[in-house]
Amino acid sequence: MRHNNSGRKLGRSTPHRASMLSNMVASLIEHERINTTLPKAKEARRLVEKVVTLGKTNTLHSRRQAFRILKNETLVKKVFDVLGPRFAARPGGYTRILKTGFRHGDNAETSILEFVERTAKAAPAEAPKAEEKKEETAE
Repeated sequence: MRHNNSGRKLGRSTPHRASMLSNMVASLIEHERINTTLPKAKEARRLVEKVVTLGKTNTLHSRRQAFRILKNETLVKKVFDVLGPRFAARPGGYTRILKTGFRHGDNAETSILEFVERTAKAAPAEAPKAEEKKEETAE
C-alpha cells in the first residue's frame, strides 16, 4: 500500500529523481519557461511553488531552505529579489502548464512549464553576457 507516499517515481531512483527535479526547478527559475514532459512538469511544479513561497518571506532560514533545493546562490538571490516581490500579492498558483502535444520519438506527452506573471523577455539570473566576455578578452 502507498499510504502517505505522494509524488511520481518517474522511472528513476530516488537520488536521480531528486537531482533531476532540482535541476528542473533551477532551470525554470533561471529562464522562467521550460519544455518537458507532462509528468515531470507536474512534479517540478510542486517544488517551484514551495520555493517561490519561501521567496515571499526574506529570512535567513527561508534562504537556506531555498538553497537546499536550488543549490545555486545566484538563483536564490533571484527568488528573493525578483520572484518573491512579483508574487507577493498572489496566494499561490505561480506556474502554469501548457500541453504542447506528443514527442515524435516515444509519443510522450510534452508540455511547457512557465510562471504565470512572466516578463516579456525573461532575464537570466545574473549571468555575464557573451558581449561582455568578448570586450573583456579584447582588452
